[in-house]
Amino acid sequence: MILGLEYGFMRHALLAGSSIAVACAAVGYFVTLRRQAFAAHALSHVGFTGAAGAILLGVSPYLGLFGFTLAAGFALALAGSRLRERDIGIGMVLMFALGLGVLFLNLYTANAQAAMSILFGSIVGITAAQAGLSLAVALACLSALAAIYRPLAFASLNPEAARARGVPVRALDLLFVALVAAVVAIAVPVIGALLIFAFLIGPAAAAQALARGMARGVLLAMVFGLLLTWAGLAAAYYIGYPASTWIASLSFALYLAAQAALPRRVPGAAA
Repeated sequence: MILGLEYGFMRHALLAGSSIAVACAAVGYFVTLRRQAFAAHALSHVGFTGAAGAILLGVSPYLGLFGFTLAAGFALALAGSRLRERDIGIGMVLMFALGLGVLFLNLYTANAQAAMSILFGSIVGITAAQAGLSLAVALACLSALAAIYRPLAFASLNPEAARARGVPVRALDLLFVALVAAVVAIAVPVIGALLIFAFLIGPAAAAQALARGMARGVLLAMVFGLLLTWAGLAAAYYIGYPASTWIASLSFALYLAAQAALPRRVPGAAA
């Protein structure tokens, strides 16, 4: 049977991976459009700290993952333009969060396997309940993104003009951060906190390079996300090695191919 769909774990992996890939690609398109890739990367690592803390407290690591990611995202969104050295500030938060994560893991080593799955993901270890939750959260995120698509696009391209037109830019920032936190929380168990860019940034960056128009770009990113997931699962099933490794490698190759396909500018040509 194709992709080993006679096995329950492969069906769960395909359902969870496909739904997460589509949601991450759609949200990731706006992450790259708003030039917040580093912030999204930091949020996934902050989520790891939350998961490690939850393991220490004996509760579900995914509660800590989502809670810490959401809190850190809201803090960054509320800081806004007041955070002059934004990248430095994000880097310092990332450093502190990872330090806390290491501390939590050293304080509680009885469930190291759970921490490893948060760091590197385990798509074939997804349960039926996790697959169903991933699908539900992905659909909710896509519905919310569709509802705010036009004002979010306007605010992402020109926040000052959007604010002057009465668009609630700050509220959109907070809602978008919540969407990023949600997709990160469901993606980390599949791809891992260290490889989240494979879902969130790779397909979106490739689509931005190839597609003309924002709507086409979002749709192309979603298609890329699906193809990467299916190809990664197929490679893991037939060839071996972790699916997250294949997905990350294929995402990188896709980005390189998209950049190579861009028309080259002639030196000295008019802009």
